[in-house]
Amino acid sequence: MLRIHFSAEDLGRIRLATGPDPTWEALLSLHVLGSSAVDPELRGWTTRVRTTLHAASRPLLHLVPSRGYSPDFLTPAEAATDPDAAVDTIMSTSPARLRADMALLGRERKLPSWAPALAAGIPAARRGLGRALRHYHRQALDPYWTQISASVDAERALRAKAFLAGGTDRLLSGLHPAARWRAPVLEIAYPRDGDLHLQGRGLRLVPSYFCRGTPITLRDDSLAPVLVYPVSQDVCVLRPHGTAAKAGALDRLLGRTRAATLLAIGEGESATGGETARRLGISSASVSEHATVLRDAGLIQSLRVRNTVRHTLTPLGAELLDGRVQRSGLRTGP
Repeated sequence: MLRIHFSAEDLGRIRLATGPDPTWEALLSLHVLGSSAVDPELRGWTTRVRTTLHAASRPLLHLVPSRGYSPDFLTPAEAATDPDAAVDTIMSTSPARLRADMALLGRERKLPSWAPALAAGIPAARRGLGRALRHYHRQALDPYWTQISASVDAERALRAKAFLAGGTDRLLSGLHPAARWRAPVLEIAYPRDGDLHLQGRGLRLVPSYFCRGTPITLRDDSLAPVLVYPVSQDVCVLRPHGTAAKAGALDRLLGRTRAATLLAIGEGESATGGETARRLGISSASVSEHATVLRDAGLIQSLRVRNTVRHTLTPLGAELLDGRVQRSGLRTGP
């Protein structure tokens, strides 16, 4: 059991991450990848990544075991939301932190031959870690980031609604089935017994798609307190949506091409307007037109990144694809 102790000051300093944390999603997805038990919802992802994992990324499986301790320096506090910037932060870890974390990992398992160089902070070893993380992000996470972000955004909306309805009591009491709020202590079913005293530092809550099972925190309680917890399965949108029956219902509601556009955005292999156009065999101008209608209806949100526009589902769009809402006021069209 993990017990997190709040003061009145801490309750006023609870913060919710503004989006998915690339460092935590990388670490927790590596837990999934190295586990012998395959989550049915992630079976397709696990199979694809295991069979195609770049050689440069394989050392991460030794650094991040599926169970037990993983080095805290891999998930720095307030990491950048951009994966490349997040990797830069990890590569700049202080020598003292590298030594301490790698020594702790070495007490729990046999380390590979390259580990002492990383623990010593040798530049070549740091660069090797950076390459491994960048390859892993590009291969295992980037193609799914649209859906990961949509799931986390939907979870954030649920937490915000809970807070508005009942303050921090409602927020913490509904966080996860493994967590029980007994003010002023949050109790969490945990692999090890311990107490985390926040002591006025507050708590950063990070919803995560790849966090499976119970919430997780850092081993070193002198670091900025964080609690990473699984997004609700009610808002996960990485799973497939395109069954024939569902597609038919969406066709009738939105029109065939517009429904196909929404499904393509929801299934997430194509995040940009151009990729969606190629996938559907229609023009980019047509995708842009349908995306405008879907955005005006509150089903997607669009973000310009350099010269491309990326589309993601809103919580309402995810709910519509999951067949959990019926809304008569949606704009429809051919």
